Amino acid sequence: MLAYLVIREGSKWVDVIRLEAGRTATIGRASTNKVTIQDDRASRFHAEVFFSDEHWVLRDLESRNGTLVNGQPITGDYNLIVNDTIRIANCQLSFVEELSSAFPDSFEADTGVLREHLRSDTNDFLEDSNVLDSISVATITHRQGQTNLLQRRADTKSGTKIGESVASLCSLAFDVAGCSDEQEIAQTALDGVFNSTQAHAAAVLLAPYDIEGKVTGVDLKVIDSRVLKNVSKYHRVTSYLASTVLTEGEAVLAADISEDSRIASRDSQGEITSTSIVCAPIRYDNRILGLLHAYSTDGERSLDPDDLEFILALADIIGLALRTLSRERELAEDLSLSRSEVQQLRSQLEAESEIVGGSPALDRVKQDVVQAAPSRATVLIRGESGVGKELIARAVHYSSPRSNGPFVCMNCAALSESLLESELFGHEKGAFTGATDRKVGKFEASDNGTIMLDEIGEMSPGVQAKFLRVLEGHPFERVGGNQPIEVDVRVIAATNRDLEVAVAEGRFRRDLYFRLNVVEILVPPLRKRPEDIELLAYFFLDRFREETGRKISGFSAEAIVQLQQYRWPGNVRELKNMVERAVVLCRSSQIEVSDLSMSNLTTPDTSEIRPNHDTFKPISLEEMERLHISKTLAYHDWNKSRTASVLGIERSTLDRKLKRYDIQRPGSP
Repeated sequence: MLAYLVIREGSKWVDVIRLEAGRTATIGRASTNKVTIQDDRASRFHAEVFFSDEHWVLRDLESRNGTLVNGQPITGDYNLIVNDTIRIANCQLSFVEELSSAFPDSFEADTGVLREHLRSDTNDFLEDSNVLDSISVATITHRQGQTNLLQRRADTKSGTKIGESVASLCSLAFDVAGCSDEQEIAQTALDGVFNSTQAHAAAVLLAPYDIEGKVTGVDLKVIDSRVLKNVSKYHRVTSYLASTVLTEGEAVLAADISEDSRIASRDSQGEITSTSIVCAPIRYDNRILGLLHAYSTDGERSLDPDDLEFILALADIIGLALRTLSRERELAEDLSLSRSEVQQLRSQLEAESEIVGGSPALDRVKQDVVQAAPSRATVLIRGESGVGKELIARAVHYSSPRSNGPFVCMNCAALSESLLESELFGHEKGAFTGATDRKVGKFEASDNGTIMLDEIGEMSPGVQAKFLRVLEGHPFERVGGNQPIEVDVRVIAATNRDLEVAVAEGRFRRDLYFRLNVVEILVPPLRKRPEDIELLAYFFLDRFREETGRKISGFSAEAIVQLQQYRWPGNVRELKNMVERAVVLCRSSQIEVSDLSMSNLTTPDTSEIRPNHDTFKPISLEEMERLHISKTLAYHDWNKSRTASVLGIERSTLDRKLKRYDIQRPGSP
């Protein structure tokens, strides 16, 4: 059940992926795959490998360019065989059960140690150096690109040195993973070096990098160093040896070095302080982070190839721990920054939810908000366009126990039926044309918070039915999905339409209307609370004066009178825009009447024809009924069923009244 995918790019084997039964390994261009292929010819989710019925199975995920096995395209599920070669775009993967069968072994005649040729891509600064031209094969006796202890099944029989090394590495891996900083990682690693090797001195060093992440030299920073009691002090790794390891990306073992000044460490009197040295790269993701350096000062206790294996394996563990530590810090910084941004945005939203005004009509609205906020009840906010219904909704949210949760606002009139359903409930990848990824809907995004649905009267009947089920506490599904999703959301609906008329005309569900109209908050238009006009005008003046830097003292007395007498068909939104325009275009130190731009639009309650005593003409109730029926029929384009519904009478009753009053459709014979 244990197998591997060995990845090759060009002529180099670059990575090994361990396959585990019960876990699916996905392959593709997306970064979330276990094997990521940086090639546009690969699909985002191209293929997958999994264990089933005692076989490892390769499945192509309907990719654009297909998957090849041993040069042949596959369809459906393919049972992999050892040494099968999988090709996806420019990436070649070999399926093996033993790693030794995937790598070409090259043995040194005098040592019999596995040697793999890997070079680091991050050490460009040393590629042109001539220091490697003078390397002495007689001095560096062993090289090791990758350790065998972490890659193959080791003989763990009790009493064998390799078994002891594997056990020690396993324990060290857990100890190093629990370290909280670089110093602690280095200390734990050096404990492992002295407990499991012949070293007399050792150190963990980090390489210097520039802003682009490239090594800038061999002046390494010592994180921690340690020596045994019989050694006076630690001597740093030589520049030659450091450059060799950084350039080659391989660990080296140097022995019998008493005459080699390039490798040997010397004390202040020039005496040789080491007889054998191991220097291993600390690396992760093809990047060398530093070096693990160890040496022996006793010719009878020299470091050997087994010590090289152990130190190289330990260096890889250190690299993984350092990378994990770096990612934890990055995530902590990102989380701290995100929390700060969220708090700033929340403060801004709370500031924008402050209700400005002191009129009796607005005081009643504030009292309604205070009473409605603590409950879970659905709130229906009604009022003309521009009165600040969203402001009231924010006030309800930030005064409720859900104030720490999200507040999501959605305008139901801005989208078509299909897009509105997708925005509210989300959709799965491929649910419709253009759905290239899974999308989380507004309901899901506002879980444990509040969602405000503005212009609820514009919602189509199909979406109303699904919306009603969510209001009743039922789970919903994303468009194109079958996974039920449950959320805890408080709904606040807002409208400037007469929902009762919409219900009577069949454009709005009756059951949804009663489900929404639990707590109703009626926001009065600005013309019905004139006491607030001057307060709001100066509130907006202060805001825009701060934004623009204009030195405007206020409004003239004539301008205030004009603001008080204006009917405000656009309500508070119109007042805000008018003050902003006046601040920008004002030519004096205060805003005059000439700076105010009044519209000629009529307000909803003044656009209707109202009778007055000068033009009133008394008529009978029958004539009034005949006139009312005629106008209602004309309004509904002589749809008798809809007219009867609005009038609150049966269709047969309407027919009798039409015959009684001799009401006929215009143009009929």
